[in-house]
Amino acid sequence: MSRRPEHIAPPEIFYSESEAQKYTNNTRIIDIQVQMCERAIELLALDPNDDAPQLILDIGCGSGLSGSVLEEQGHVWIGIDISKPMLDVAVEREVEGDLLLGDMGQGMPFKAGTFDGAVSISALQWLCNADKKSHNPPKRLYQFFSTLYSSLTRNARAVFQFYPENADHIELVTSQAMKAGFYGGVVVDFPNSTKAKKYFLVLMTGGVAKLPTALGTDEAESQVAYSRKQAEYAKKARGKSLKKSREWILAKKERRRQQGEDTRRDSRFTARKRSGRF
Repeated sequence: MSRRPEHIAPPEIFYSESEAQKYTNNTRIIDIQVQMCERAIELLALDPNDDAPQLILDIGCGSGLSGSVLEEQGHVWIGIDISKPMLDVAVEREVEGDLLLGDMGQGMPFKAGTFDGAVSISALQWLCNADKKSHNPPKRLYQFFSTLYSSLTRNARAVFQFYPENADHIELVTSQAMKAGFYGGVVVDFPNSTKAKKYFLVLMTGGVAKLPTALGTDEAESQVAYSRKQAEYAKKARGKSLKKSREWILAKKERRRQQGEDTRRDSRFTARKRSGRF
């Protein structure tokens, strides 16, 4: 089984000049990137009656593959990425979008209400890792989401296609997004397919709205909705830590079973404290 890129090196190192060229010239990667960006734009739910070009932020824009899709659909875009070699390739490709070198975890350096929407393909999972001793994933995610929230118009959406490593990562990114003011949740396309399964975090600034329908299924299990009330309830649970409670452990075990991992059966001893006399 191949290692995940974020486990090999930080993004600014992993995406070297050679990796940037390989990524941009790989036909299969290009096809997948185009398909995922087209789906992300669909999930943005832009007003079809508005003929004016929308200004879209491409987060983790890389060599501008997603930007090219935005251009083809008549939108104007600005891209930000932490890898200079990837941005250099974007310049070589003569993309139309403006490009910025920056770290998502340090926040989005834009004025309030700048963008009509934001897309991000295969970038968000990098923020779940601490590449340096100073990196704190929850704090970096909150810094990112809070500054992104302010840079969007009040009816805008942000859509992230990402590769969560586990259920805890989904919970981590979603909880920090809700804390920053967003509404929304995760849409899982083709949840029963190993190869086609894709995760999209769909965030909304304009209040609670129904999540888009996932592709490949009509089942509600393909949508994981979160609201600020849920986040506040979890936070305020009368000072009790939900972690390590029986309910928390049972829920975590169920998530592991759904992911196909070996998990012990539940019993009356589950979550019971040990005496410590061993």
